[in-house]
Amino acid sequence: MIVDYAMHPELPARLFGRAEAPLTEFTSQASRRRLKTTEILITGWGCPVLDAEALDAAPLLKAVVHAAGSVKGHVTPEVFARGIVVSSAADANAIPVAEFTLAMILLANKAVPRLVREYHAAREDLGLLTQHNDLGNYRKVVGIVGASRIGRRVIELLRPFDLQVLVADPYATDLVTHDLDEVVGRSDVVSIHAPATRETYRMMGAERLRALKDGATLINTARGSLVDEAALIAELQKRRIFAILDVTDPEPPAADSPLWTLPNVVLTPHVAGALGSEVARLGAAALDEVVRLTRGAPLKYEVDPRVLSYQA
Repeated sequence: MIVDYAMHPELPARLFGRAEAPLTEFTSQASRRRLKTTEILITGWGCPVLDAEALDAAPLLKAVVHAAGSVKGHVTPEVFARGIVVSSAADANAIPVAEFTLAMILLANKAVPRLVREYHAAREDLGLLTQHNDLGNYRKVVGIVGASRIGRRVIELLRPFDLQVLVADPYATDLVTHDLDEVVGRSDVVSIHAPATRETYRMMGAERLRALKDGATLINTARGSLVDEAALIAELQKRRIFAILDVTDPEPPAADSPLWTLPNVVLTPHVAGALGSEVARLGAAALDEVVRLTRGAPLKYEVDPRVLSYQA
């Protein structure tokens, strides 16, 4: 199965000499004929669920190579039970998310979103040298919630800057971590990078949102379900904090949601992940995994089912 959205025109030819039309379902007779001889399945966003019925139609299947991030939407426990190995391009997708986050952290500490609005409204000198002494990135505190692939990449990208980085993650035993409430209370910017699980659902609830410092910015590029949106809106309506939201719950927000109009909110349409030219990186990562499989080499980005429950 070739995922056309993630394939630069030259990539399929690298392996197959030509591009095949992608499968969009696993139930038709035509799809079943192709699945019958499939050993490696390259999947992408929106892939049908690989349940027992679909797997029965692919008796030779040895590997599922996902040219995107999370595999939770289509890879079932049955896949692992049958000894089929799974790979994900989550590491490749982490690159643009981390880059987006870095940019937003630096802009947030500089109050760029707010100053753009003020400048457009005033159309005159804002006198920034004699006021707004709280602006800037020097010695600001950045809280990273979740030392995931993306969270760790953000931490690395922040190293060259004069910032103090605090990390909250109960599973990151290899890092110096802090209690989540401490991170929320001390940080000028709090950036969420935890996976969506039962444990993280609404982890940023009303109490934690109230604990954010006045003037602090909450950045969410993870999943909207991690934030109590009603509680966040309540805090934002006080004009006390700021938010940069690339994900919401629901997504997009309801047409009458205050998130569309609040002046202290930057709302982006889930663009932090791979987009445009960046998507080809996912295809390249997937095809590199296919090359390893065909050469009998181990996968570089194999998904471990034992930790999948607390990963994205």
